[in-house]
Amino acid sequence: MLFMAEKSRKERVSDQFLHVETKDGASFNGLMMPGSDDSILVLKLWSGYNVGVIRKNIVKLTKIQGQKKVAEKVEKKALKMDTSLPTIAILHTGGTIASEIDYETGGVVARFTPEELLAMFPEIQNFAQIKSSQVMSMMSEDMRFSHYQLLAKAVEKEIRKGVAGVIIGHGTDTLAITAAALSFMFDHLPIPVIFVGAQRSSDRGGTDAYLNMLNAAYFITHGNFKGVGLCMHATTNDEDCVILPATKTKKLHTSRRDAFQPVNALPIARVNVKQKKIEYVQAHHPGTTGKLTLRDGFEEKVAVIKAYPNMFSHFIDTAIEKKYKGIVLEGSGIGQAPTNIKENLPVYNSLKKFIGSGGVVVLTSNCIFGEVHPYIYKNCRRLQEIGVIFGKDMLTETALVKLAWLLGNYPKKEVAHLMTENLKGEINSRLLYQELP
Repeated sequence: MLFMAEKSRKERVSDQFLHVETKDGASFNGLMMPGSDDSILVLKLWSGYNVGVIRKNIVKLTKIQGQKKVAEKVEKKALKMDTSLPTIAILHTGGTIASEIDYETGGVVARFTPEELLAMFPEIQNFAQIKSSQVMSMMSEDMRFSHYQLLAKAVEKEIRKGVAGVIIGHGTDTLAITAAALSFMFDHLPIPVIFVGAQRSSDRGGTDAYLNMLNAAYFITHGNFKGVGLCMHATTNDEDCVILPATKTKKLHTSRRDAFQPVNALPIARVNVKQKKIEYVQAHHPGTTGKLTLRDGFEEKVAVIKAYPNMFSHFIDTAIEKKYKGIVLEGSGIGQAPTNIKENLPVYNSLKKFIGSGGVVVLTSNCIFGEVHPYIYKNCRRLQEIGVIFGKDMLTETALVKLAWLLGNYPKKEVAHLMTENLKGEINSRLLYQELP
């Protein structure tokens, strides 16, 4: 028997619900799905998983049309929430966190209303009232700077209404990058704004959506953090979640529940809603006093160029031709780029020309941990001499949104200085020792 824990195809779905029994005594009920191998019968189980059964091992196959399980429809009636509890606004951008399998279609459907969310996460109403709205519905890899602006304005609107906190449901692929962008955009956030994602939808076996969402809500209502953070699994087990710093977090695994890890930093806190416990790991930021300010400008013409062996200057030349304003150059090691031998001098000269024409180049490292430094090697000093800015221990993705944001909100003459300043926790003056994963 062959098991497959993958999402089914959406192009074509059978309407046949089957009961299957096999030679080894196993039995399954599910929706028949299309498959690429005629020797295997693919069923979508009620759990949301697919199972592939080798047809020659089937001893009994029965249609159970009419007995199919469909996604429950939530009654659209007024919710009776405890008005003495604080209010959390849940803003949706898409992604897996608010999705379920619809057994009428075999596809994934989004659940956005308060009624639907409380049906999935009923314990939230024990410590918060919730309101919910859909800002956008998209795959996170399709996010653009304009979407960051829409999301920030939606957060600002909820803050003006007096909510105790905001949860942002977001696809995991670029979740940390959006969190970093919002962190730069706001000054003097008076509440926690917590990004939550899920590697598996809420109705699938082994989902992480439930724990992530519940712990985020508990942290908002029982903690004293103010600012932007992420709430994701601390380990592969369904125990604690961690609150992660918005500008120092990276997705390090494609599918594990603990895929999100802080880099050159510690988590802000560990949260265990089951034990009603919040443990702060580092001296957390309780927020700053002052008027809430949103600076939502972004320069569109900013790019990431990755240095690599046998690199040519074409990408940099194109940036000059298209009048780009900034480049984040992801170099190697402590701050190297292929600019030294005769064959690589065109790369060096193109960087020099780009900077001379008014462009900003920020250098980061392809290494996960550590920092770039201009004074260790002669090659690094040569880059600094032509005006390349060394991004210290900033993540490449964080450097991208920071550079675009600075160019969109500040005069060009201030950008170089501000890139090396620690504005939102993106730069550490002293790196902590971290065990490698």
